[in-house]
Amino acid sequence: MKAMILAAGRGERMRPLTDTLPKPLLQVLDKPLIVHHLEALASAGIRDVVINHAWLGHLLEQHLAAGDKFGVNIQYSAEGEKGLETAGGIIKALPLLGDAPFLVINGDVFTDYPLASLVTERAGNSLAHLVLVPNPTQHPKGDFGIDAETGLALASAQTQFTYSGIAWFRPEFFADISEGPQKLAPYLRSAMDLQQVSAEVYYGEWADIGTPERLAQVNLQQRSKNHVG
Repeated sequence: MKAMILAAGRGERMRPLTDTLPKPLLQVLDKPLIVHHLEALASAGIRDVVINHAWLGHLLEQHLAAGDKFGVNIQYSAEGEKGLETAGGIIKALPLLGDAPFLVINGDVFTDYPLASLVTERAGNSLAHLVLVPNPTQHPKGDFGIDAETGLALASAQTQFTYSGIAWFRPEFFADISEGPQKLAPYLRSAMDLQQVSAEVYYGEWADIGTPERLAQVNLQQRSKNHVG
């Protein structure tokens, strides 16, 4: 199985940190966010990784190279300076991802989610499987719900959770989506209406590194946790 790390965002809310560095190279515990992902993927047995990039993407390639030192093989999907949004970026990278299901993970989250649990083939009609998390304070309304009986994701529900940025997709999910800049959420909702998306809720460690303050908070929490341990 292959994986794609989404690393093309400009990181406007992270400025001025992202004026000179792409957001996935910002560090938690003295290690770039994206390196945490690469090491987790390697530990899960996933060796082939596609990374898309836009803003300052050349720095990602310089830092990560072919991925050998992280135990993976990296291919890059360059999108130009502005990027193609999430769905557009995945569509552009499909030739590198192949015909089999693949994982997708946002390059700007920090988590201990066990990626190996997404490696197994999923039965049924699901074209995608999402990892949801409890709503963080900055996103109290959440994104999607989940049917407790069927495990299907719901576009709208009384209890909503936040999309973690971690997912499993079949390439067919993107078959009817046009190339170019495309957001992912509208297509997820359409597929949910057709009962084609499953989901799970993860209650472990997860943080969206969206602002300098949240980056500092995660570093503080991790250092405290490691020190106590």
